[in-house]
Amino acid sequence: MDILSENTRRLAARRALPDPLRGDPDSPLRVRVTTPDPDCPEAYIPRTMADDPEYPLVQCDIDAWRRLRCRHDFEYWCAKCCTIKHKTLGTEGPFILNAPQRRVAAVMEADRLAGRPIRIILLKARQWGGSTLIQVYMAWIQSCHRRNWHSLICSQVKDTSSGIRGMYSRLLSDYPAALWDGDEPPRFRPYERSTNVREISGRGCRVTVSSIQNQDAVRGADFAMAHLSETAFWPSTRTRTPSDLIRAVCGSIALVPYSLIAMESTANGVGNYLHAEWLRCRDGLGDKRAVFVPWYEIEMYTMPLAPHELQPFAESMDEYERWLFDECRCTLDQIHWYRCKRREYQTHQQMMAEYPTTDDEAFTATGSPVFAPRNVERLRQGCDEPRIGEISDDADRFVDDSAGSLSMWEPPQPDARYVAAVDIGGRSEGSDYSVIAVMRVDCFHPEVAAQWRGHIDHDILGQKAENLARYYNEALLAVESNTLETDSGAGLYILRHLADTYPNLYRRRVYDSVTDTESTRVGFHTNRRTKEMVITGLMAAVRDGTYRERDTLACREMLTYERKSNGSYGARDGCHDDILMTRAIALHLAHDEARIPPLTPYIPASPW
Repeated sequence: MDILSENTRRLAARRALPDPLRGDPDSPLRVRVTTPDPDCPEAYIPRTMADDPEYPLVQCDIDAWRRLRCRHDFEYWCAKCCTIKHKTLGTEGPFILNAPQRRVAAVMEADRLAGRPIRIILLKARQWGGSTLIQVYMAWIQSCHRRNWHSLICSQVKDTSSGIRGMYSRLLSDYPAALWDGDEPPRFRPYERSTNVREISGRGCRVTVSSIQNQDAVRGADFAMAHLSETAFWPSTRTRTPSDLIRAVCGSIALVPYSLIAMESTANGVGNYLHAEWLRCRDGLGDKRAVFVPWYEIEMYTMPLAPHELQPFAESMDEYERWLFDECRCTLDQIHWYRCKRREYQTHQQMMAEYPTTDDEAFTATGSPVFAPRNVERLRQGCDEPRIGEISDDADRFVDDSAGSLSMWEPPQPDARYVAAVDIGGRSEGSDYSVIAVMRVDCFHPEVAAQWRGHIDHDILGQKAENLARYYNEALLAVESNTLETDSGAGLYILRHLADTYPNLYRRRVYDSVTDTESTRVGFHTNRRTKEMVITGLMAAVRDGTYRERDTLACREMLTYERKSNGSYGARDGCHDDILMTRAIALHLAHDEARIPPLTPYIPASPW
């Protein structure tokens, strides 16, 4: 690719944002019409407006025509009825949506027009007006579509919520009287002497402000919409958690058209509520549409280069900058801004935390992550949906069961060789998970074939591991033995039982310095040395793309795995690494061919 020619093409292809009064001529959702408005005699209006039964009746009344368009055309309403303070200029003027705001508004409009409840989780870069957009969209619904439609604004502290509502107050005070569709002039008025609640006169809509510190104020309230702002920074205490408040809020909002829940925040590390909810919704498991706004979509983040500077700059781009050009389709002017801005930070990770290019980058940029987000994202591309069920008690068939804990991506193939790695967790729901991972190891790149994950008594877990390993052609079964070896007689019983009943069990070599002899023990023992060894191998496999992952949960764990301040490895607080450890152990055994012998007749042996 000729970089300069491509850069010129991208600059030329930049399309100016459409005039919101005239409408977007390229939108398939709009139609060109002649209007009675002398300020805009021809416009591209939403098709829903042209199909509205009122449309033929407003052709001779300019104000009625404008009010009808305000009801159907959010961008038009913003430009005609909303006055906001410009973030960088400090002046007040009409609210003209920028490119990211138009994209996010289109997501909400898709739900509204389809008659669905509006649900969105918005992960933001900074300084583009995401919070403003959410609040203005809610104001549009309350001003033009619904009466007695109450809303909540909730943030980390009430002052922030009040600031958001203050923007709403300015909007009402400057609202054009001729376009107001209410029984009284637009303004906020007190509601029953409450300092937290205001009512929009003429519409009967209440707006409540709250915070994570004042959860009781939202319980039992009649909300139809909620704006949850900067949720990543909501603290979690013994008595108050973000999930408690959000559950209380969402429980009060019915699943009906025009109801809205918008959660928006910049990232603040991993392991918090926002991170978990973002991953859940991004993977299609949650109720909200996940929308990420990267830095390069924001118009202000560009720094032009002089013509004579273009070639030297292009030749000087590092690997990351070249990735921005090749994969993210950034222009050289945008990359120039990024390079200059990056100099303000001591590390590139700090820059990514403030100005993320991808959502994974936003969450993993802080701390000391072990796995590069781009490598994990590439690994995620191989993930797909499994069959869910369990292995039969006689280990001869897979039984489909939507309530099962076993995920199967590939059934056992004839003559294929497998490794089964077991990480033992706790029995209760709040403890670490137990995981059994099966990996095929006779192919060019090892690949995950199946996985069991859940909470269960350890003796039953041992039986499930044996059954799953038998089902996969008597796979080499490696049990992480730390927990069992410290579980007094019960753990030793489980290890001995496996040694007596399963023929292809992993045994580690143990050296006795007193007797100067070497023996074997059942199980893989994880200590600082062996953990460093297997994690290093997993890091190389993820970086080089030399194994195939199937489970998105494994990728999640990699994004929350870090090197601690003492040099050890582990999951971030509140996160898990159970799946990750099974991959590390299985890959270690897969690459040590001497430990994976061909199938041999069963010979009972002592576990020691």
